[in-house]
Amino acid sequence: MPKDSRPKSSAVRKERKGPTKGTGGQGKRRLEGKGPTPKAEDRVYHKAYRQKQLAERAASKRPQGRTRTSGSGYGADDVVAGRNSVVEALAEQVPAKQLLIARDIETDGRVRESLEHCAAHGIRVKEVSRRQLDTSTGDAVHQGIALVLEPYEYADAIDMSSELIEASAKGHIPHPPLLVACDSITDPRNLGAILRASAAFGAHGVVIPERRSAAVTATVWKTSAGAAARIPVAKAKNLTQTLKDAQEQGYFVAGLDGDGDTDLPNLNLADQPLMLVVGSEGRGLSRLIRETCDAIVSIPIAASTESLNASMAVGISLYEVSTLRQGARRQ
Repeated sequence: MPKDSRPKSSAVRKERKGPTKGTGGQGKRRLEGKGPTPKAEDRVYHKAYRQKQLAERAASKRPQGRTRTSGSGYGADDVVAGRNSVVEALAEQVPAKQLLIARDIETDGRVRESLEHCAAHGIRVKEVSRRQLDTSTGDAVHQGIALVLEPYEYADAIDMSSELIEASAKGHIPHPPLLVACDSITDPRNLGAILRASAAFGAHGVVIPERRSAAVTATVWKTSAGAAARIPVAKAKNLTQTLKDAQEQGYFVAGLDGDGDTDLPNLNLADQPLMLVVGSEGRGLSRLIRETCDAIVSIPIAASTESLNASMAVGISLYEVSTLRQGARRQ
């Protein structure tokens, strides 16, 4: 009888081979595979993962609140926008590297003056679109013109204070050195106003900390009305230590605070090398700075007024110091 070549039923196969053991779903899992392949930047052994980590670390260290234009090498904080502002900045010879002009700008006297100044001082002029100007200025009102500033060159705080002591000893400056130190002033408009007051009332320089402080940006230049070009700004790695070093050089350090132990009109340190310290907009003088000061000075104000703006406090204090110095000089 010929051999039956027809496939046997599953019942017959089970009977001949015996009971089949289960695989526990392993076969199914093998068919399913391991899922989608992770991106290169998510695989710890891949070069892209390391590049992603470095990029995230760099982003975390970048100063906050600074708008940077892709590929331009500068941000909105580096740009003075508007016709009057640009003319004033150029007149004060603010260090600038480029003038941006809208292609469809309607020229007037201020635009022509800006172009003539740039031609005379070798400042590059670049025509751009209105959209590019919007981006470069952080959507400020630019009126078709903007000035890109050079990075500000800060002095060293210790060098500046010691050089002023030497200049005073040699009679190169008429009054003892007078400096203003800012304890974490974070509003650039406040810093600009402090620079303006310092230049107006005879201060020789302003000291700011490297961290937790506004920097000299286009907003500071504009608020200072050009004073940033006339008075040096120095950075201190550690403001408390800088004050202590200044004291060793012969300075007296006076902090400005509403709860001081000395009223401003009775400040008997005005005719000495002096460093006035103003606190931040919110919390005032920090504890370590307060403990370092030789005196805490208050400005008498009406009881109905809670406090003074930091830049206003600096202006009033510098005016009083200037008045006391003039009176001492006449005597």
